[in-house]
Amino acid sequence: MNAPNKLRIALGQLNMLVGDVAGNAKKIVAAAEHACSELSTDLLVLPELTLSGYPPEDLLFHRGFRVAVEQGMETVRSARASCGFVVGFPEYAGTQIFNSAALIEKGAVRATHRKSCLPNYKVFDEKRYFKSGSQPTVEEFRGFRIGILVCEDIWEPEPAQLAKQAGAEMFVVLNASPFEIRKQANREDIVGRCVRDLGLPVVYVNMLGGQDELVFDGNSFVMDGAGQVVMRAPPFEEGLYPVEFERAGGVVRPVPSTVSREVTGAESVYRALVMGVRDYVGKHGFPGVVMGLSGGIDSALTLAIAVDALGADRVHAVMMPSPYTSQMSLDDAQAQAEQMRVKYSVLPIGEMMKATEATLREEFAGRKPDTAEENIQSRCRMLLLMGISNKTGKMLLTTGNKSEMAVGYATLYGDMAGGFAPIKDCSKLLVYKLAEYRNDVSPVIPRRVIERPPSAELRPDQKDSDSLPPYEVLDPILEAFIEDDRSVDEIVAQGFERATVVRVLDLVKRNEYKRRQAPPGVRVSRRAFGRDWRYPITSGYRR
Repeated sequence: MNAPNKLRIALGQLNMLVGDVAGNAKKIVAAAEHACSELSTDLLVLPELTLSGYPPEDLLFHRGFRVAVEQGMETVRSARASCGFVVGFPEYAGTQIFNSAALIEKGAVRATHRKSCLPNYKVFDEKRYFKSGSQPTVEEFRGFRIGILVCEDIWEPEPAQLAKQAGAEMFVVLNASPFEIRKQANREDIVGRCVRDLGLPVVYVNMLGGQDELVFDGNSFVMDGAGQVVMRAPPFEEGLYPVEFERAGGVVRPVPSTVSREVTGAESVYRALVMGVRDYVGKHGFPGVVMGLSGGIDSALTLAIAVDALGADRVHAVMMPSPYTSQMSLDDAQAQAEQMRVKYSVLPIGEMMKATEATLREEFAGRKPDTAEENIQSRCRMLLLMGISNKTGKMLLTTGNKSEMAVGYATLYGDMAGGFAPIKDCSKLLVYKLAEYRNDVSPVIPRRVIERPPSAELRPDQKDSDSLPPYEVLDPILEAFIEDDRSVDEIVAQGFERATVVRVLDLVKRNEYKRRQAPPGVRVSRRAFGRDWRYPITSGYRR
């Protein structure tokens, strides 16, 4: 191990599986033994709730899960590791549960910190499960006085201040901080302010991997006492990343190391989507995915994400033309499928449409054709895709975007049907940016798909703009309402026509029932439909 005035810490950026306590425990033990023997580490720091995975949600209330956690901690303590390690776990104490971190060395728990600041906003509802800790935790380890914090403890000033008052000369922070656009800059800004106020360095370790709607991007980092990032682990990459600390003149300082570039913008979103799809499919054990490929921008982007996540051999794309499908769509879908080397099927739905309309002829008698006939097409496609999914075991990916989901421009039990929705939280304008980014890496989406006016092709010469405001108008209004909670008056003050704003917001509110029945999808924005959007279906609110 290192000299008395040096401390070598490994940041364990791991991808865990919620609920697989035994598997997670084995992974923790392997990481600890590798860190000690191969990386000459004094201390390994692992993410928040490493043992259970994050978020375990109502599993925490299950008696069998409590037993599994207790057994998992026994496995972790038995690690044959010569170094110490800090691991996050649910701590059961009588009828109470704490979100805790344990510093373990040579089979003994030397210190346990109970998270004191429990987030209860956006995707977090920790107050439903955990009781707050009330005491700082500072442990002397190899001559260094380490303050242990868990996630939100570093976002609020008091826990770190109390730890410094208790003698801490550096912090280690265990995190499960999910990805959203521009999140890393926000993390480093918040942590940097705390660090500069206290003048102590910090080791910030974040979880990695997809968990239902959430993606954890890693991006673990180390800051010196001035708030400068002196080490950053690569985002979206699992691994153990060592860093040295030294004491000079009575002050603990990290030795500058590799600072991986900050991944931002469309690239960060795209990589989050790829990880989200890869882990959702992989952690559920699906052999692959099937999806509809229409020749439009949404399905084109979804196909690129699926292939990048899983490999071409695990992706099956299906074109299901109707009498309204253009030759352009047929050509472009085939071109992309061939370019990406996926299995590709063409299954026309014209006869299915005729049979369905014939069966419904008397029920529809005396009524003009409308969206009912259009939706039959989407539901015919759903029957084919779900049939393939059931027969092959491949999961069905849906291809709808956030703009469509917001205003209900999607067919219930039609194109909304599926197991996972990769671009569910991507606005239409973001979809175009992501397509351009992916083509900059290597051109896989036909140029014409990006440049043509978007259309559902459910009737002759149909365009999205026939039913919706232009996306350049629609998306900013949706962002103002969904992510910023702006009122009609506030959005109008931003320069939008009142009638358009009222119409859009009314569509959002009236289509909540559809969104409740949509599959989960990757969260990338500051507020996604799903766990951090809880509007009532039945409501008289119209402002």
